[in-house]
Amino acid sequence: MFQLDDKFLQDIGLADLPDEQKKPFLQHIYEQLEYQVGMRLSEGMSDEQLEEFEGIIDRKPEVVNAWLQAKVPQLEADPLFAKMQESTGLVADNFDLKAEYAATKWLEVNRPDYRNVVAQTLEALKQEVISNRDAILGTPPAA
Repeated sequence: MFQLDDKFLQDIGLADLPDEQKKPFLQHIYEQLEYQVGMRLSEGMSDEQLEEFEGIIDRKPEVVNAWLQAKVPQLEADPLFAKMQESTGLVADNFDLKAEYAATKWLEVNRPDYRNVVAQTLEALKQEVISNRDAILGTPPAA
């Protein structure tokens, strides 16, 4: 898993970004990553799949619960669910935990390449930022 933090800024050459700009910049990168990943993942999906996933992402209880009942009726037996529960410290019947699990599991089922899509998209964003680093920092390009 990736972290959008000071190490990320260091990796892309923006460790010297003023402190008051770091959080908004990282938020912008996160939003761009989320948007671009969403666009790439939606390619080739049916309208039904997109609608179902949107309902899960929007945490609509009727969609989340119906999908879990149909696809993972024994979710507490799934090692992924147990790992998510352990890392969050939430009880098994917590709706937010179930919704987060449903979104992750939905992607595993419908777009098993989603982790690669995220990694590739993040790498492309990094390269874009690196190539525009001087403009972002407001410094003249090196000659």
